[in-house]
Amino acid sequence: MRRMFTFFVITLFVLLAACSNDQNHVVDQPTNDPGPSQPEKETPEPPPTVYPLTGLETVEDVTQRPFGVIINNHPKARPQSGLYQADLVYEVLAEGDVTRFFAIYQSEKPEVIGPVRSAREYYIDLSIGYDAFFVAHGWSIDAERELQANVVDNINGMIYDGSLFLRDSSRVAPHNSYISYENIKKGADLKGYSFESTVPKLPFLSEEEVAGLQGSEAKNVRVAYSSREIFAATYTYNEQTETYDRYSNGEQTVDRETEAPVSLDNVFIVEMTHEVIDDVGRRRIDMTSGGKGLLLQKGISQEVEWENQDGRILPVLNGDSVGFVPGKTWINIIPSNPGISSSVSYGN
Repeated sequence: MRRMFTFFVITLFVLLAACSNDQNHVVDQPTNDPGPSQPEKETPEPPPTVYPLTGLETVEDVTQRPFGVIINNHPKARPQSGLYQADLVYEVLAEGDVTRFFAIYQSEKPEVIGPVRSAREYYIDLSIGYDAFFVAHGWSIDAERELQANVVDNINGMIYDGSLFLRDSSRVAPHNSYISYENIKKGADLKGYSFESTVPKLPFLSEEEVAGLQGSEAKNVRVAYSSREIFAATYTYNEQTETYDRYSNGEQTVDRETEAPVSLDNVFIVEMTHEVIDDVGRRRIDMTSGGKGLLLQKGISQEVEWENQDGRILPVLNGDSVGFVPGKTWINIIPSNPGISSSVSYGN
């Protein structure tokens, strides 16, 4: 009996000691706690790029191929549609003292453009300088030869009238042909033309260079193509927008659909040799030799020269490139006879 009691005491002692050791040697168990949360890394914004023909910053894709449209400037075609959305516009005599616009688009895609008119070979030359998809309705004999030979990728209303080019019943032909960006793109697809390209950038001024512009005051400038006021262009500097508003025959150039004004950051007036080649008054224009120019920016005019650089008419001074103010540009091409000195006048 004593032996059993002794055994029981010893056993109880061992058990109590074991429990004591277990409590003093607790093993930490692994957990799934990740510890303090770390702040999520923000995805950096893509660096801004610029539209190559306006110099304005954007985060959008800038590989859209430019397209150029011949737009009517006959009084019966005013007001025009989509003209204010062009990055760059050339105003050039088509026949007699009637000018037409070659509007080049890249940063905007108008829903309505027009009225669309016929091509001349020098408009085609201007298009080549931008690798622009060329859009016109009709052609002169020389322009037809070049377009039929696909000197430039193009569509023409002579072939696509009533399909890609639509007639506006409220106007009479030839002042009623219109097209849209959607149909221009559709026409390019139909003919297998690419609508993407790498577009070389025009020269632009920095903010510091814009602030430092120097020259003569130019708040109201008139450009005459003849003695008839109906085809004269007037540029009035808008102090609020710091851009030039354009007028024809005393009426502001606005959009037919939206009434948005043509608002320009650069007006570049250049004189070129013109030669009349037929009884209608069509011309051959020397766009390669260079000559006198006048550049209007921020209410200031600067006498410059122009050069044809890879098909583009650009301002230079003492052999150096002169930059544009970022924004939209209008280029008036006038005959060297009588030239800038007689065709350009300043008002108050």
